[in-house]
Amino acid sequence: MLERLRRRWLRARLRDPAWSGLFDEPADEMVSLDCETTSLNAAEAELLSIGAVKLRGNRILHSEALYLLVKPENIPSAGNIAVHGLRRRDLADALPPREAILRLLAFIGGRPLLGYYLEYDVAVLNKYVKPWLGIGLPQRQIELSARYYDYRFRQRPDSHIDLSLDALHRELGVPALPRHDALNDALSAAMLYQALRKRGFG
Repeated sequence: MLERLRRRWLRARLRDPAWSGLFDEPADEMVSLDCETTSLNAAEAELLSIGAVKLRGNRILHSEALYLLVKPENIPSAGNIAVHGLRRRDLADALPPREAILRLLAFIGGRPLLGYYLEYDVAVLNKYVKPWLGIGLPQRQIELSARYYDYRFRQRPDSHIDLSLDALHRELGVPALPRHDALNDALSAAMLYQALRKRGFG
């Protein structure tokens, strides 16, 4: 009920009706999403790369994955480059933020968004989306760590639940991909979600 009211409220504030398809959720599909940025502070972070991959039922549609490099206004710091490996020259031909967001929205459509600590990625993306569309991303959001918490709590309600990504991979038996690459991280979230789904927590 609350989700329906939220979406109705957002639809009424959408500036461009050409994007009303963002509210049309297809059955049994979602998009796993991850962003690499210039900061861990969402208020000041700029996009550097976006990775997204579609899921349909129990399939991960790797062939339909999206990977975009985004040109920031400010040069990433040396510490930031050490994390994600994206140097100034790597971003020389990157997309302007608005074009990257345009491609991402077209890719997502109305599909729910899946991610590991997705709230941060959505907060960064909404800094670009809101001034343009008048609203933030309206899609339903599925937080991987919350689904994993429910799964572990059902097993052992009195135990400490480690929500680190390493713990998720270890406990669910999913091989870890190299980290801090937006597409790899989106794929990892998709694989972990499918592992939870097989256990009845998708």
